[in-house]
Amino acid sequence: MPRNIEIKARLADAAVQTALAAELSGEDGVIIEQEDVFFPCRQGRLKLRILAPDHGELIFYHRPDQAGPKTSTYGISRTTEPDQLRLVLGQSLGEGAVVRKTRRLFMVGRTRVHLDAVEGLGDFLELEVVLDDDEVTDSGEREAADLMARLQVPVTALVEGAYVDLLADIDT
Repeated sequence: MPRNIEIKARLADAAVQTALAAELSGEDGVIIEQEDVFFPCRQGRLKLRILAPDHGELIFYHRPDQAGPKTSTYGISRTTEPDQLRLVLGQSLGEGAVVRKTRRLFMVGRTRVHLDAVEGLGDFLELEVVLDDDEVTDSGEREAADLMARLQVPVTALVEGAYVDLLADIDT
């Protein structure tokens, strides 16, 4: 299963990190509208990411809920019928929470830098350092920490869990 090292941080002023990410990547980033529909699953998380009426991704992932760098394992299956897949998954598993966000994606080396405006939550930064199959996690963790510093993200801004968890915390 593919792996990456992830961090998630709440941003006080996303314009700062957007400018720094553009400088580090040498690009303006790609804007992606995303709707993530979560479904109950025994371990990890299962979500259908709807990107367009004819483009979606079913994503299973597992990672610890902790602040700071964490290893995530994941699998992705693409679909040209996300609405139909949502219907089938909902009928069979039940549908959970929905997370809507506008993502600006930058690539800095092998790291995906996501600047996310999440509906109901605010602005966040996610880093995903993609690991080689046989690579130890320490190198990815160091890379994430270095990039956090270069993007001026303080350790105190790190958050645990996924957006779906943060939304659930608001509702309770």
